[in-house]
Amino acid sequence: MRTSLSRPCRTFAALSVAAVLVAGCASRPANPDDPLEGYNRAMFSFNERLDKAVVKPVAEAYDNVTPTPVRTGVGNFFGNLGDIWIGINNLLQGKFSAGLSDLGRFGLNTTVGIFGLFDVATETGLRKNDEDFGQTLGWWGVGEGPYFVLPFFGPRTVRDAAVLPIDLYGDPLWAISDISTRNSLTGLRIVNTRANLLGIDKTLEEGTLDKYAYARDFYLQQRRYRVYDGSPPDAYEDFDDGQAAPPAAE
Repeated sequence: MRTSLSRPCRTFAALSVAAVLVAGCASRPANPDDPLEGYNRAMFSFNERLDKAVVKPVAEAYDNVTPTPVRTGVGNFFGNLGDIWIGINNLLQGKFSAGLSDLGRFGLNTTVGIFGLFDVATETGLRKNDEDFGQTLGWWGVGEGPYFVLPFFGPRTVRDAAVLPIDLYGDPLWAISDISTRNSLTGLRIVNTRANLLGIDKTLEEGTLDKYAYARDFYLQQRRYRVYDGSPPDAYEDFDDGQAAPPAAE
């Protein structure tokens, strides 16, 4: 004989199934690289709002009125200044050949390249590198710690955020004593860099459902690639694929 459940029993059964499903969804572990995700998402949104309200409109205006060769020259100028700190960090990592090459780039581009406006060093075979003090610490075994989004400065790891003042101190722009000149050059660098990134906005908006997660994963992947000179340890796997991920803090 078929028996029918009373309304209270059916309601209880439905709620029980729903509770199991919710518990199953909630049991999925958070990304171990991002234990501060709540804070990071809020700061990511703040930075995006600031960019849309201030930085991006200025960069668009700059892009509209500045010829491409001029923007290239501006980028070369700031890139040339950065070669000094890059070279120092390569030397600190024991990569003496790369460090001397970086300093040689600065000397050549500053003289023959007219204060760095023209990148003649690359044409002569002196490769452009990318190093900072966070990468130096990573090279010597200091763990990266959790993913961390800074106001204004954007994505970092805890290690890289902690040494940001040292990287700023190593920036030749901060050695300029005249405050108005220093601030003007810093603003120009920010606007020029943002103008060069205008093309990726639409791709990010249309190509991903979760812009925050995409930006986080891309940043961490690229950061580890640079710290380990293109050969990160096998421990760094794609968390989204269900592989083992490194500890949040090493």
